[in-house]
Amino acid sequence: MWKNEKGFTLIEMLIVLLVISVLLIITIPNLSQNTENIRTKGCDALKVTVEAQMEAYQVENNAVPTIEELKTAEYIKTTECPDGTALTITNGEVVEAAGE
Repeated sequence: MWKNEKGFTLIEMLIVLLVISVLLIITIPNLSQNTENIRTKGCDALKVTVEAQMEAYQVENNAVPTIEELKTAEYIKTTECPDGTALTITNGEVVEAAGE
């Protein structure tokens, strides 16, 4: 008499939604906690890249470049870290710009 209908019952759908909700509740706070750490590591990585490109510029041009010269000559694409901190070259060393 009853047709064999294939599909999910309301209870099954509610259980699936509950499991998905629990997974989201667990993962979203972890992602937001790690954002600052990721930005800091991104800035450190950019500093290393700028230092390497600064050395390449020095070899090719026999001069210590400014951060603007590196960008103009297309050795680097950006002078700003992912967290918004600007980089500069002071005494031949790549440092975060003061006051920013």
